[in-house]
Amino acid sequence: MTAWLVHVYTASSALLGFLALTQIVGDRYREAFVWLALTVVVDATDGVLARRVNVAARLPRFNGAKLDDIVDYVTYVFVPAFFVWHAQLVPAGWALAAAAAILLSSAYGFNTDQAKTADHFYTGFPSYWNIVVFYLYLGGWAPAVNLAVLLLLAALVFVPIRFVYPSRTPVFRAPTVAFGVLWGALMTVMLWQMPDVSRPLFWASLCFPVYYVLLSVVIELRRP
Repeated sequence: MTAWLVHVYTASSALLGFLALTQIVGDRYREAFVWLALTVVVDATDGVLARRVNVAARLPRFNGAKLDDIVDYVTYVFVPAFFVWHAQLVPAGWALAAAAAILLSSAYGFNTDQAKTADHFYTGFPSYWNIVVFYLYLGGWAPAVNLAVLLLLAALVFVPIRFVYPSRTPVFRAPTVAFGVLWGALMTVMLWQMPDVSRPLFWASLCFPVYYVLLSVVIELRRP
């Protein structure tokens, strides 16, 4: 029974993603991001619970990894793509193309055999579109800049560069997790402040994504 509850917990992210969609349609973007933030909490904790309960051994005929991928595609890819289209973050006439770039590139990324490596890295940009659209929305940058960022990241899905798996990285795991927790706290404050987010707080919160990218690049460059 406990193993099934863990799978239900994972699947609950799909419902949270659906609730985010209902808020996007109603132009309640703050509420949408709150629901998406909750999906990140579920995603960050369900793996720990699954390993602790040993769900693979208890329910060998149920594919928890496939469930996780399906739910992640909904919450990390589909809902953010819909947000880009609905919120018009990109130049007029480009919203559908931007959404398509997100959806199709990540469909490829989720289905390569090296999407997650055995030593706990992602291959290619790991489809953190929920985080990307959050920053693009709050950043208030020109639509052309937003489009360029989205297309660049969509292209990086196909580039075989390894990106850190934050909660399971074998390199700098403790500082990465600690920094990630602090970043999560900053994100929570920004959600609370929306739509009038403190600009110093906004820029400070970008330190973790920058750290994440730099750490991934350094590790990639040091590969034998």
